[in-house]
Amino acid sequence: MNQRSRFYITLTAIYLVLISVVSATGQTKKSLRVATAQIPVSNVILKNSATILGALDFAIKENADILLTPEGSLSGYRPNFDQAVVDKELKKIVKRASGAGIALALGTCFIEPDDKKCYNQIRFYDRSGKFLGFHSKTLLCGSFSDPPQGEINDYATSPLRTFEINGIRVGGLICNDMWANPQCTPMPDPHLSQKLSKAGAKVIFLAINGGRDGGSWSEEVNWPYHEVNMRMRAAAGRVWVV
Repeated sequence: MNQRSRFYITLTAIYLVLISVVSATGQTKKSLRVATAQIPVSNVILKNSATILGALDFAIKENADILLTPEGSLSGYRPNFDQAVVDKELKKIVKRASGAGIALALGTCFIEPDDKKCYNQIRFYDRSGKFLGFHSKTLLCGSFSDPPQGEINDYATSPLRTFEINGIRVGGLICNDMWANPQCTPMPDPHLSQKLSKAGAKVIFLAINGGRDGGSWSEEVNWPYHEVNMRMRAAAGRVWVV
């Protein structure tokens, strides 16, 4: 099995035709080459780290500018994990990426040292390894009971923000942040993709952790809803979603 099939990597050259800068020779367009890693996520941090590093090696080989990983890809998709191990492995990943000049949009759950709260994050690092900040999942899934049950009780949230990667304004969303699934979203839809667009983002990095269960509801309703919803929101905001 070759490296491409093992890590299910899709490499996309994204040309941001709406972004331009004035140079000495006139107006020039900027581009961003993105590696998106569709990889398995377990509850074993060391295993997840090894998988991410393998995906990063592939991204390096393909001359990507940035690597995007799934929701919870390092810690596992869970609120209870060993933060010290996540910290240690994260340093390895950032060191490898910065050594190759690749930025990161890395999905992981993370306990912030300032407030000791757990967030479901995309952590953004530039090509030098500088930490730019994080997006935390905002539309946390929950039941419609009173009070709601589910991950809505497990993670903290933070204000929406944007970041700059290679001179391009970008944002991050995590799974349900994009589509506000009416089956598991007990709060109003704040239209986060539109808010990122209004904040100047030209690219939205969307980290997802989900799978197809093979059932008719999944195949005929759930996933088509997600895919069409995402395309409509991308078109409405005039943004790229990767």
